[in-house]
Amino acid sequence: MTVLEINLATGWRGGERQTFYNMLGLRDAGVIVHLACLRGSTLETNALKAGFAVTPCTSLLAAVFYLVRIGKQFDFIHAQNSQILTYCLLTKIFHRTKIIFTRRVNFPQRGFLTKLKYMLTDRIVAISQAVKDTLRVFTGRQDIEVISDIVVHENGPNPDRARTEIAHLNINGQHIIGTVAALSSEKDPMTLLKGIQKLAEKRSDFCFLHFGAGELEDDVIQKIEELHLQHRYFLMGFAQNVEDFYSLFEVFVMTSTQEGLGSSVLDAFVRKVPVVSTNAGGLKDLLANERGIACEVGDSDEIARGIETLLEDKAKKEKYVNNAFDYVCKNHSMQHISEQYVALMSAMNISTK
Repeated sequence: MTVLEINLATGWRGGERQTFYNMLGLRDAGVIVHLACLRGSTLETNALKAGFAVTPCTSLLAAVFYLVRIGKQFDFIHAQNSQILTYCLLTKIFHRTKIIFTRRVNFPQRGFLTKLKYMLTDRIVAISQAVKDTLRVFTGRQDIEVISDIVVHENGPNPDRARTEIAHLNINGQHIIGTVAALSSEKDPMTLLKGIQKLAEKRSDFCFLHFGAGELEDDVIQKIEELHLQHRYFLMGFAQNVEDFYSLFEVFVMTSTQEGLGSSVLDAFVRKVPVVSTNAGGLKDLLANERGIACEVGDSDEIARGIETLLEDKAKKEKYVNNAFDYVCKNHSMQHISEQYVALMSAMNISTK
């Protein structure tokens, strides 16, 4: 089988990382993989370094022309985000190739044209049951497949680099709690701040490191000052190789109001960092069966109590960590996820014969 993976994002966030992992896993499974991406993107750099055939596109228009001219050479086109799915469908009259779309976010969908786009897609993959349920209600489709994200523990974290990066904070001897989350409304940093304030009312032996950037940065800075957390809650911004910093975290916290899956939580699982999180979207399933402490969305009191529990109860902390690690290794390995994609493609081939 031959697959064209297509992702035109410029950065290196969860979707781009998963595109790359999909490519690696499919190649290991014997699938011939080609990538179309933006010229100069991190995805292009990593794919070339890994030895993949890559078509770099200078623009969305260039990608459209590529689909028209070359798309028919592949058995499948795998659209990795909603925008590029639109153009894969618009050019299908030329390439006639079966299209798979992986939906990674769980925002409500609206509009006849959006619904039509999903109905015309050959197969839709949702990365969690929560995403599948949202799409099923919107589209009425019953054939949506759940295939989750790949988690890779790449060469282990680099704790020395992480400690060097935070040395200027002078937080030696304190418990380090952290998150990796954009400063955006769906990540709800205000609830996180209130939770840390409530924890600070009970104890003073900790600090919080928040890795991520976003449109709410000014509001968050103002709230930190308002709550007098300047010497406890540190905005670390966007960090390359942020996985290194998990080696410092004693507890990982997520306060999202919407979440397709929760890749940062999975990263915590595989690095044996205990998790306190809201139960939004796919997070509810991740935290089930004592894999972490689940809190109601917007409940800062529960967030504070959950962190306190994991700092104080070593037996409970160890149980959550072990359960989570076993789960992520079994259900989110590259081989396991890739086998599911190969099975889906094989079934699609059989159904068209």
